[in-house]
Amino acid sequence: MSAPPASKKQAPWKGFLSGSLGAMASGAVTHPIDLVKVRMQLYGSTLDGAQHAGSAGVAPKAPPGMMRTGYLVVKHEGAFGLYKGLSASLMRQASFIGTKFGAYDLLKSAVPKDADGGLSFWKMTLCGLGAGAIGAAVGNPADLAMVRMQADGRLPKELRRNYRHGGEALARVVREEGVLALWRGCAPTVNRAMIVTASQMAVYDKSKAVILKESGAKDGLAVQTGASFIAGVVAALTSNPIDLAKSRLMTMKPDAEGRMPYSGTMDCIVKTARSEGVGALYKGLVPTAARQVPLNMVRFISMEFMKKLLANVD
Repeated sequence: MSAPPASKKQAPWKGFLSGSLGAMASGAVTHPIDLVKVRMQLYGSTLDGAQHAGSAGVAPKAPPGMMRTGYLVVKHEGAFGLYKGLSASLMRQASFIGTKFGAYDLLKSAVPKDADGGLSFWKMTLCGLGAGAIGAAVGNPADLAMVRMQADGRLPKELRRNYRHGGEALARVVREEGVLALWRGCAPTVNRAMIVTASQMAVYDKSKAVILKESGAKDGLAVQTGASFIAGVVAALTSNPIDLAKSRLMTMKPDAEGRMPYSGTMDCIVKTARSEGVGALYKGLVPTAARQVPLNMVRFISMEFMKKLLANVD
């Protein structure tokens, strides 16, 4: 998005703070949808060393739909089951999303500007890729805790981890599995974050600039809503296969012989496509899109609001 020539340079800490607050607000609103997405993505996988299947011992080929999955969560775990992992989600939003928003602003300020004083789309995309990688590396521990807590309710009682909150989850992972386990699944997390961040932020900036130019409208709620809607749809379509791999890698446990079901992102994607079909890579796409669109809308609108509040703060 082309920056106005007279605008005051955005300090990185302002991007971090506004991004964190906007992300926490949007994360709290959309958490139930995110939990349903994770449950759908894990359906049919070899989860924690054991197939979580029905009484016949064989998982159905197709996962329940979004509404059915949500209904089953509420039926078996109560309404608050939809909010499992919320504490870890808020930790993730503050660390991961806040970091990537701050990094995105920092990288945009460091990249040479075009002749018109703005940035071309490919430069914004590169900034998004870099910011996503940085944010994901910082936020992976909280992301791992969130995914495990969201997935716990679908396991047999004897296999559940039963983390009480995000802080306890991180402490137990370190105590039981070692510090490096906090970064299990980091590769797909980074890959996904790079794609999502480039999709979200570069597409948002570009969409907003095009809407402002073509419509002649003033920068405000309507323009921000339209740009964030477009960014959410693109992010959902591009990230779902890697997001599925991330969910499965973060929740896996070794089998009886000590072997993990997946060795990495591509191994998980290939095995999933081979055993469940290529369409399985888009399990959870509907809740992913249903989450990404409102998530982006609340996040970007909140971020824009916070940036305006912080504009004159040194």
